[in-house]
Amino acid sequence: MGAKKNMRARVAELRELIRLHDRKYYVDHAPEIADGEYDALMAELAGLEREHPELVTSDSPTRRGGGAPTEGFRTVEHAVPMLSLDNTYSPEELLAFDARVKKRLPDELVEYVVEPKLDGISISLRYVDGRLDVAVTRGDGTRGDDVTANIRTVRSIPTRLPGRRGVSEVEVRGEVFMPRSGFERLNRRRESDGATPFVNPRNAAAGSLKLRDPGEVAGRPLEAFFYQIVGGASRVATHLEAIELMRAMGFPVSPDITPAPHMEAAVERCLEWDERRRGLDYDIDGMVVKVNSLEQQERLGSTAKSPRWGIAYKFPAEAVRTVVRDIVVQVGRTGRLTPVAILEPVFVSGSTVSRATLHNQDEIERLDVRVGDTVAIEKGGEVIPKVTEVVKSKRRGRPRRFRMPLRCPACGEPVVRSPGEVDTRCENVSCPEQVRGRIRHFASRGAMDVRGLGSALVRQLVAEELVGDYGDLYELRGPDLVALERMGEKSAENLLAELEESKRRPLARVLHGLGIRHVGARVAQVLAESFPGMRELASASEGDLAAIDEIGPVIAASIRSFLGSPRNAEALRKLERAGVNMRREPGRRRKTKTALAGLTVVLSGTFAHRTRQEAADAIVEAGGRVSSSVSSKTDLAVVGRNPGSKHSKALELGVKTIDEAELERLLGTRERH
Repeated sequence: MGAKKNMRARVAELRELIRLHDRKYYVDHAPEIADGEYDALMAELAGLEREHPELVTSDSPTRRGGGAPTEGFRTVEHAVPMLSLDNTYSPEELLAFDARVKKRLPDELVEYVVEPKLDGISISLRYVDGRLDVAVTRGDGTRGDDVTANIRTVRSIPTRLPGRRGVSEVEVRGEVFMPRSGFERLNRRRESDGATPFVNPRNAAAGSLKLRDPGEVAGRPLEAFFYQIVGGASRVATHLEAIELMRAMGFPVSPDITPAPHMEAAVERCLEWDERRRGLDYDIDGMVVKVNSLEQQERLGSTAKSPRWGIAYKFPAEAVRTVVRDIVVQVGRTGRLTPVAILEPVFVSGSTVSRATLHNQDEIERLDVRVGDTVAIEKGGEVIPKVTEVVKSKRRGRPRRFRMPLRCPACGEPVVRSPGEVDTRCENVSCPEQVRGRIRHFASRGAMDVRGLGSALVRQLVAEELVGDYGDLYELRGPDLVALERMGEKSAENLLAELEESKRRPLARVLHGLGIRHVGARVAQVLAESFPGMRELASASEGDLAAIDEIGPVIAASIRSFLGSPRNAEALRKLERAGVNMRREPGRRRKTKTALAGLTVVLSGTFAHRTRQEAADAIVEAGGRVSSSVSSKTDLAVVGRNPGSKHSKALELGVKTIDEAELERLLGTRERH
């Protein structure tokens, strides 16, 4: 009995020693023993646990190596929603945030805290009786994925908290990330193994957390910083005190969190870090400015999506230089030819860029970009890279100018450029690139939403001549699909089920999916409200169409041209024979106008309760128009999480901005007459 007691005590002692040295190494960055000594402690503990499996606990350091693979990730609801911060892009916007805070806290001294905004994966950890109980990703802010088994493998995250007597439950929130040095080592290892390297550290961290095998996660160089204690687990009065408490509890926290007595000092720190960030071993995409007092934070409260006591300052768009290797031409679904710059790969704003659109011949001439030129590339708040200028001082010799081809590179047919237009087009409706593009658009989320019909599969279907237009999709059969590369019976069954489900989409979605030039989601909705079905629309004259509010002569001519084509008429007959919905819902006419009626709205960022497409559809249904860009004619900008340059443009032009909660209110508010 005494021997068993001594052995149990040794196991407990080894665990505490290993936890202590984990903290010294990963959190304090001040190791006290050599790697060999640490390995000996771990080996002794693992040996004792093998001999006495009844002593193994879920929070034992030996469990960090991973357990059995999981079948999936269960969804867990956050006790307190994980809100996202609003973004700012200039010192002036930070000062405007300060003014809003002081308006809600009149005559009060407000101190701020400034900390780096890590470009990682948000995580929430709950500890019960000092032991890690559950780890949940941010998800949509309301619920996320349970990744506890994977988080246990991250050595900088404690699985057991020291000295938490009297506290039954603690929840902390932070960011899991992959250091640049670890990312580079991981990619070198993947390349030597013949695996595809990761694009950037954030993607690598996100992919690692969603691996099914915790043992594999244990081999990934993940780290974490924590920045918030949720609920009343402590009596701290300020954010800085909460940071120190988490540090004392064994959580890694950023060493670069600093107080700012006023917003002017916070602005200075943000501007300083725009330069300093390049010396860090991890990626940050901005700074976070928070009100330091937790009591003031509580009184400031939150909107439906963001706290009013904190804001993110995003660094200016990063511009890098690279060389244009070539300029090639892509053919879109409408026949438009788009020149694309093939670049010497360069890392910019979180990912490696090797292509950038040049839009059209006029834009190429404006930039005077030529093959061999050194150019500046930006991504800004959006994800699409663009060429912003040619570095003429780097030009050597006489690099060749680009000229749009006289024939389509996909089908060889002559191309045309109509007077007054900037675009060059291929008018061959059988052009394989156009066929593929039309089918992808038809199956896209905003149209028929046929999941599983990706670009690679569409390419195979067209190449094997199984489909020549979207009407052929509904004539596909299981054996045809199973014969394709990487297409098993289950995948074939799923795709056929998706196609069957898509037959019930509303008429407006079908019209949008047809890909008629100038007919986007809004115009498709107008047409569906103006005609009871496809046959009536096909019978309408150009004059009848032009007379409809929001259509006009250009769109009317495009609709008539499309519906008058025998080839398109045959595709529509195939859809009708297959049972695709071609009628407006009985009794469905334009809804009573809402407060959004007649307004031009721009969406920026992501939303908690709707996808961007669902939000756009709802605005259109309410009588509004959705635009893809901000201009002086924009009435409203709806700002979600992580908005891009459209948000900045709206602020610059003085366009009214609202959040998701206000959008939902407007969608439900009838217009007063």
